[in-house]
Amino acid sequence: MRDILVYANSFEVWSQSVRYAARLAAATQATLTAAYVYPTPELMMPAFGAPALLAEIVTQTRKIERESLAAEQRFVAWAQDLGVARAAWQVAEGYLPEALGQLGNWHDVLVLERSGDIAWESAADLGTLVVQAGLPCLIVPPGEYDPARLDCVALAWNGAPEGLRAIHAALPVLKMAKRVVLLSGHRRDPLYEIGWRPPFEIESHLERHGIRFEPGEISASDAGAGEAILRAAAARNADLLVMGAYGRNRFSEWVFGGATRHVLEHAKLPVFMRH
Repeated sequence: MRDILVYANSFEVWSQSVRYAARLAAATQATLTAAYVYPTPELMMPAFGAPALLAEIVTQTRKIERESLAAEQRFVAWAQDLGVARAAWQVAEGYLPEALGQLGNWHDVLVLERSGDIAWESAADLGTLVVQAGLPCLIVPPGEYDPARLDCVALAWNGAPEGLRAIHAALPVLKMAKRVVLLSGHRRDPLYEIGWRPPFEIESHLERHGIRFEPGEISASDAGAGEAILRAAAARNADLLVMGAYGRNRFSEWVFGGATRHVLEHAKLPVFMRH
C-alpha cells in the first residue's frame, strides 16, 4: 500500500477521515493524496434555469475552484506535521464517483467517511462510490480511530471473489496487525462454483504471506449476515474489518437488504472493502 487517496469534503478544515488517512500514510510510509471534487456548473443548473442563473453558478464555481486550489500548501504542511513524507492536494471538477475513479487509477486504496456532513446522504450513495471507484475503499465511521493501532483485524470470508480481492488488497495492513481473525461463513451456492475453477484455500494464502490467524465462524442467514459479521468483529474487539462488497447483484442487495448495506449503515469500526 504505497499510494493512499482520501476524499476531502472541505478545503477549509480537514475531516476525521482525512486525518485517519494521513495517520495511515505516516504509519505505512505511503504517499497521500487528498482530493476535493466540485460539480461541473452544468450539473448544478435546473432544467429550466435562466441564463443569468447559469452565469451566477459559473461565477461561484470558479470562486470555489480558486479557493480550493489555494489550499494546497496548507494541506501539505498539515500532513507533514502528522508525519506524512509525501503529500499532495488534488482539485477536480465533475461527477464525484467518476472523479475519484479516475484518481484511483494510480492509488492503492481510497479512504471515505461515513457522515451526514459529506456529499452523500445515505449508505446507498456511499455504496455507489465503493463500486464505481474501482479500487479498495476504507470506510471510516464517525469517531476518532487510530490506523496504527491494529490489535485485531477481522476478515469476513465466505469464499466469494469479492472477499478474496478485499483480503488480498489488505495484506499490507494485515502484516501490521497483532492479531488476525478469519471469520468464515457459509460458502456461496454450489451452483455458483464453476467446475473447472482451481480450488482456493484462504488459509494457505494467508500463510504464504506470513499472516498468522485465528479461526472463527459466522452462522447466519443471508439476511442476517451483516449483523452477524459486525457482532463477531465486536466480540473480538476488532479495530478493522475486511470484507468484500456486493457479493450478489447490487440492486437486489439494496432492495432486499444484504451484508454490504448493513455494514455500511451500522459499522462502528473502520471497514476495508473491495468490490
